[in-house]
Amino acid sequence: MKIGVVGSGRVGSTAAFALIQRGIGGEIVMVDYDPKRAKAEAADLLHATPFAQPMRVISGDYDALAGARAVILAAGVGRSAGETRLQLLQRNAGVFKEVVPKVLKYAPNAVLVIATNPVDIMTHLAARYAAEMGAPANHVIGSGTTLDTARFRAILARTLDVDSRHVHGYVVGEHGDSEVLTWSRTTVGGAPLEEFCELRNIKLDDAARQQIDEEVRYAGRDIIAGKGATFYGIGTALAYIVGNIVNDQRSVLTVCTPLADVAGVKDVTVSLPQLVSGQGVLATFPLPLDDEELTKLAASARVVRDAIDSLDAAGA
Repeated sequence: MKIGVVGSGRVGSTAAFALIQRGIGGEIVMVDYDPKRAKAEAADLLHATPFAQPMRVISGDYDALAGARAVILAAGVGRSAGETRLQLLQRNAGVFKEVVPKVLKYAPNAVLVIATNPVDIMTHLAARYAAEMGAPANHVIGSGTTLDTARFRAILARTLDVDSRHVHGYVVGEHGDSEVLTWSRTTVGGAPLEEFCELRNIKLDDAARQQIDEEVRYAGRDIIAGKGATFYGIGTALAYIVGNIVNDQRSVLTVCTPLADVAGVKDVTVSLPQLVSGQGVLATFPLPLDDEELTKLAASARVVRDAIDSLDAAGA
C-alpha cells in the first residue's frame, strides 16, 4: 500500500516517521519542491525501518505517487514578516492550486489528507481544486481538530487521573482560537463527566474548566513560543488518519471536510465527528450540543466562511 507525503518539512517528515513506527502502509513516497530535501528525508526515514517495520521509503516527483492510496499534503509557506493573514492564504492557495492537480493526475483515486494551515480553509480550497479534477469532496480530508480533540482528552484525563482512552469528548469547529470544546457531551468510562466527577469526588468547577479550555485552545501557540513549531502531535495525528484510510478502519474522527451547513453557516469546512474509511468521509455526526456550544460553533464556522469569502473576493 503506497502512501504519499507532499511537503518534506517538519510536519510531513514527522508524519512519515509516525507511519513507519506504526507500520502503516508498505511504501512511502516523499515529494517536495526541493528534491534534495525529499531525497535526504527519504534516506533518513529508510534507515529507521530496521528498528520499526519493514517498509520501502523513496523520494520522487509527482509521477512517483501513481497508485497511492492516500496522500498527505503538508506543502505550503509560512507567514513572512509584515504579511497579513489574507496574503498568507493567497500564497498557500496558489501552492495548492498547483499541487492538488499534480497529485490527482497521477493518483486520481487517492484520499487527500490536508495538513497545511490554516487547515480548514486549505481543505476547503483543496476540495475545490480536486473537484475540478473530478475527485469527490469526501476524498479530501483535513486534519481539522483531530489533534485538538486528543489534547482535550489527554489534559482532561490528567486532571481526572484516568486513562485518556476512556475519556470521550470532542473539539469541533475551526482548528484555531474559535474552536469549541464540547463539555456537555463529554463522558468518562461511559458516564457523563459530571457523574464521574461526583463518584470520584473531583472538583471540576468553571475555573478548572476554563484552565483546561485555555491549555487546549492555545497549546499550539505555547509550543511554538517554546520551540518554534509543532510537529510530533500533528505528525502522529496524520498517521492515525491515514491508517484509518488505508486499513478501512471506520473510526469516528474530528476531521474537516466541506459541509453544506454547519449551525446555519452554509458551504463551509470545519470539524465535526466524521466516519472515516477507505473511501474518505462516509458520514457526519452533528452533536446535540447545548445552546451555548451551538452558538459558539456557529461563530466558529462563520470565522472560516468569512476567510473563504475574503479569498474569493481577492480572486484566489
